[in-house]
Amino acid sequence: MVGSFRAELIKLNKRPATWLLLGIALTLGALFAYVIPYLGATSGTTGATADRGLAATLPANIVGNTLGGYPVFLGALLVVLGVLFVGGEYGWGSWKTVLTQGPSRTTVLFGKFGVLALAALGFVLAIFLMGTVASVLIAAAENASMTFPSAFDIVRGIGAGWLIATMWAMFGAVLGILLRGVALAVGLGLVWMLAVQNLISQLAAPLLPWVDSAQRGLPGPGAGALVASLGAPTGTPGVEALMGGGPATLVVAAYLVVFVALGAVVLRRRDIL
Repeated sequence: MVGSFRAELIKLNKRPATWLLLGIALTLGALFAYVIPYLGATSGTTGATADRGLAATLPANIVGNTLGGYPVFLGALLVVLGVLFVGGEYGWGSWKTVLTQGPSRTTVLFGKFGVLALAALGFVLAIFLMGTVASVLIAAAENASMTFPSAFDIVRGIGAGWLIATMWAMFGAVLGILLRGVALAVGLGLVWMLAVQNLISQLAAPLLPWVDSAQRGLPGPGAGALVASLGAPTGTPGVEALMGGGPATLVVAAYLVVFVALGAVVLRRRDIL
């Protein structure tokens, strides 16, 4: 297992797509969580909305503000990462090469899953660091408070972000295994993340009570409720307090376990070609 983990870690680090996705995540996080809200708040607009926009960019709200993108936009990038990292093996034909060297399918796959979990943590920490720098710069420019949340709140926020990010990465990995490739898996993953989830919550749920109840058991709304409980702005796409933080954590964790188990079962039982 350790050898597979090290090998997969080297492969992930050497893929330009990994660093490209991280760069996109940091750019989108900075733009939509800090730059645009700050420009909107300082552009001369008055009223409560402008005040809330500026307050969200200050250090006191760093946990919720950096988590707001994980239910949809930043989560979608992690889905792509999972698809590329696992589904790409089918396109390159490298499954046969790896598995003929001795490791079992389960060993190789869990090495990949471990590296994906580590990569998800790296994304979360990098985005949190970006948010820290951006919030400090904004607070300095506005002579505002430099007070940060407590260490417990910060660790809890990073843990929640890691859980959500890992869940989405595993979702992408499972799509890559089920569809044995990259193109269709990425397409379906993004359609679910960016379209279907929003249609369910914004169109179907307000019209049909049973859909409104059922959506609480879906991964996107679960992630949105979890970050909402930690202070993510509710106007952010995908962020809605449909349930408390505890139930939302259970929903996200359950999907993480299901995706890992499903990927392992399918890869073991089905031909890799």
